[in-house]
Amino acid sequence: MSIKTVREALNEAFAEEMERDAGVFIMGCDDGVKGNPFGVTMGLADRFGLERVIDTPISEPGFTGMGVGAAATGMRPVVEIMFCDWVTLAMDQIVNMAAKMRYMFGGNVEMPLVIRVPIGAGGGQAAQHSQSLEAWFNHVPGLKIVAPYTPADCKGLLKAAIRDNNPVMFFENKRTYAVKGEVPDGEDYLVEIGKAAVSREGQDVTLVTYSSMVKTCLQAAEKLEKEGISCEVIDLRTLLPLDYDTVVASIEKTGRVIVVHEACKRGGMGSDIVAEINERAFDLLDAPPLRVGALNIPIPYNAVLESAVLPDVSDVINAVHKSLSND
Repeated sequence: MSIKTVREALNEAFAEEMERDAGVFIMGCDDGVKGNPFGVTMGLADRFGLERVIDTPISEPGFTGMGVGAAATGMRPVVEIMFCDWVTLAMDQIVNMAAKMRYMFGGNVEMPLVIRVPIGAGGGQAAQHSQSLEAWFNHVPGLKIVAPYTPADCKGLLKAAIRDNNPVMFFENKRTYAVKGEVPDGEDYLVEIGKAAVSREGQDVTLVTYSSMVKTCLQAAEKLEKEGISCEVIDLRTLLPLDYDTVVASIEKTGRVIVVHEACKRGGMGSDIVAEINERAFDLLDAPPLRVGALNIPIPYNAVLESAVLPDVSDVINAVHKSLSND
């Protein structure tokens, strides 16, 4: 066990999986020589060569399609879309090809493809470099969706995604690359896709969240504890499949639930999660489920406006107060 950043944990996961399986390779803009704009693939080209850590042209449809073809023929590609906003350019390759190919070929073709997509705002990167579009892919049968927060989960889930025979969308929040935490050593360390984690136990309100909002919810829970309010924080880690057993077990204890994500509130993951909770656990609820998300506007460039758009600790605290007022 050692202390690593998310950036280092992802890099280690790549190195271990590329060492273990010669069919694993990485491709994306600036992934090779420069080691990725965020430093995630730093040093891998020197270790494994530019034939396995491939710098691509700026053509998301082209290199994503290459990844689909490589996966269909038995390799295990990891494709990086540099910013989540640009995943829009590769939607046909992801939604109509990768997600459906295994089904349409009757299981005779596997699709061990990972598509890494950095999400999130922060730092004034404006409307075309700041989006969180993970909910779009929740609507597509055939995909798996991962959105970890801690370095340990980032390593374990990336390794699990690379070994999976289905296409996995791997969403990393850009603001979490420097987050530090304990990471298990060794290539055998994996985190199960589809299993949530209880990041903090509580009795009064369940906060269901993922990615960067895990930290926000934990900070809100600490402040609320000083008011005598006990919050349980569920880190989903995986959005599809989603671990509703853990979510419902928490609601059975607290009777209240709030879903928190950085993406726009309208049409975000919270909408689908709340609908599922109503179907699965309505009789356990003592108050209506609530959602916390970003405002439904493009992310501004100006730092003050950007901060006003994104959900923060005070938004979570206000939602908890609102839930508790519905007795």
